[in-house]
This record gives sequence, structure tokens and C-alpha cells, in this order.
Amino acid sequence: MPIKFTYRGYTIEELQKMSMDKFIELLPARQRRSLLRGLTPAQRRLLEKIRKAKRLMKEGKHMVIRTHVRDMIILPEMVGLTIHVYNGKEFMPVTITPEMIGHYLGEFAPTTKIVKHGEPGLRATRSSMYVPLK
Repeated sequence: MPIKFTYRGYTIEELQKMSMDKFIELLPARQRRSLLRGLTPAQRRLLEKIRKAKRLMKEGKHMVIRTHVRDMIILPEMVGLTIHVYNGKEFMPVTITPEMIGHYLGEFAPTTKIVKHGEPGLRATRSSMYVPLK
């Protein structure tokens, strides 16, 4: 039997039916403070796009949501959507799962890559003079 997801003792269905004020009380302090101060205009527009996309999904249509708003906290109503989050270079698709609730969108679209150094090219720098040629 698969384990059912819960967030602080509530199932995803209960979280989605819950009022915003009640849900905010369940969040960690930083996210709670951020939401109690109110949404920025950009976050508000993103939330409107998300609600529009949910309505279109019920009709069987598909809508791509692209955003630069990396500081938006993932809410229960976002679960199931794919949001393309800008990482400074490109829009990375982030599929929202229940485990992501309470985290920021930007956490799932890394802005930097791991640096993997290769061999220096032919006459790349002064130090490459001492690398034996193949």
C-alpha cells in the first residue's frame, strides 16, 4: 500500500480545501512571514495565471506558465502544474509535486552549473605550454 502524502498532518485534498489564512499558519516562520506581508504584484499575476491554467486543465486544454518570480512560495493549489521558472539564462520546467509545498519556486531551478574543468586547448594559456601534446 503506497504511503499517502501529508503536510503537517493534513492530506493534499484537505490542504487544497483549506483557507489561505489557515494554510499560512502551517508554514515555517520565513514563509509565513513572507505571505502575511502580502503578495507582490508579480506574485499576484503569477497566482492569477496559475488559477487560469487550472480552469483550462479542467476543460482539457493546456497552458504554459512562464515566470521570473523565483520567490513565490509553492501553495497547495499549484500541485500538478508545470511552471517554467527563469534561472537567469533559460526557463526551466518545474513540475509541482505535493512534497514541494512550502518551498520557493527558485529552489527547483538552479542558477549555476557544476564546474567541470577539462584539458586546456592548444595554446590556450601560458600554463598549457607545459602540458604534453597528444
